[in-house]
Amino acid sequence: MRGLVVDYVGVLDGSEEDQRRWRNFFSALRKKGAPIAILSNDPGGPGADEIREWEFRGIVDAVLLSGEIGAEKPTVEAFQFAADTLELDRKDLVMVDDSIVNVRGAVEAGLIGVYYQQFDRAIVEIAGVFEIEGEF
Repeated sequence: MRGLVVDYVGVLDGSEEDQRRWRNFFSALRKKGAPIAILSNDPGGPGADEIREWEFRGIVDAVLLSGEIGAEKPTVEAFQFAADTLELDRKDLVMVDDSIVNVRGAVEAGLIGVYYQQFDRAIVEIAGVFEIEGEF
């Protein structure tokens, strides 16, 4: 795998501790040269500034909001937009989402899907796919 796409609500908007751990993991992943995008079904606009902060602070490479890109998960178009933005093929992406419908859509679109319920459970799978070791 070469790139990571992560949902925001239900995944990255957790406790401060979980957000810190995500930032640590993203830092390790970026050191391996893997690009990271947030793909959210958020409508965009000023209410999405909290999500955009992740890109503004350089934690992720891109924030993609469905209301702004014109496609919602779980459509192929949304996943293709993420792939195009990260300049990768869909088959080279891992999608992490707390919606099983979105995970299934990602898999059907050719991505690896990881169903997110808890950081500790998901990070084992994600780190394994990217061959990253460490405590996050």
